[in-house]
Amino acid sequence: MTNVELADRVGLTAPPCLRRVRALEQAGVIRGYHAECDAAQLGFPITVFAMVSLKSQAESDLAAFETHVTALPEVRECHMLNGEIDFVLKIVATDLESFQRFLTTHLTTAPNVASVKSSLTIRSAKSAAGVPILE
Repeated sequence: MTNVELADRVGLTAPPCLRRVRALEQAGVIRGYHAECDAAQLGFPITVFAMVSLKSQAESDLAAFETHVTALPEVRECHMLNGEIDFVLKIVATDLESFQRFLTTHLTTAPNVASVKSSLTIRSAKSAAGVPILE
């Protein structure tokens, strides 16, 4: 949406609307912009959620795991959880064979990993970025 369209929608003129958007960007409220791409059409039809348990939950071990998975492009999301599972990862793959190779060479062999349980996505009913804006 253009700045003019946004300004119209929120009831402002374009210049103050742009100033507010820039202020939100500088404050870190707006962290970026992206295109929503179809993963399957880009060659990644497989989406897997992996639940990872670590041997140690010391802060240095948690940070080391996060650093490890952040460097892996197949890992699209990494969330630390409270409870029995330490992390849930959203992973994309070109096919099941490449996911298995990723799992055995990059994930289960990572330092401090105790176990990995994975679930293959069959279909997605909803995928919404960001947070709801309540009016």
